[in-house]
Amino acid sequence: MNKRLFISSLILAGGSLLGLAAQAAAPVGMNGTMLVDKAGMTLYTFDKDAANSGKSVCNGGCATNWPPLKADEHAKASGNFTLVKRDDGTMQWAHKGKPLYHFASDKKPGDKSGDNFKNMWRTAQE
Repeated sequence: MNKRLFISSLILAGGSLLGLAAQAAAPVGMNGTMLVDKAGMTLYTFDKDAANSGKSVCNGGCATNWPPLKADEHAKASGNFTLVKRDDGTMQWAHKGKPLYHFASDKKPGDKSGDNFKNMWRTAQE
């Protein structure tokens, strides 16, 4: 293998590794103090989820209306962001021990129609 090809291969491999590291981080940002996903969609917490229980109680039909913020197999807990295992075996991001969700009725970034829904759903705050 010539030097140029070898160096290009290393750069590509390094970029792939950096990409995996970036994917492993919590896919969350901020809109003021409110947490949003990478697309700018509002994230929520559910009052019935016990903080730091490692579980989500929103499954089945609940998860249809309140889709969990799923974590991929490379995800690693960091700082205030942890992972919980769902009933279906998938992993979900949590913030300060509370699982994070989207609201199916939010259609565009900045929507937060789920805030205070049935006095049990809250926008996730830093």
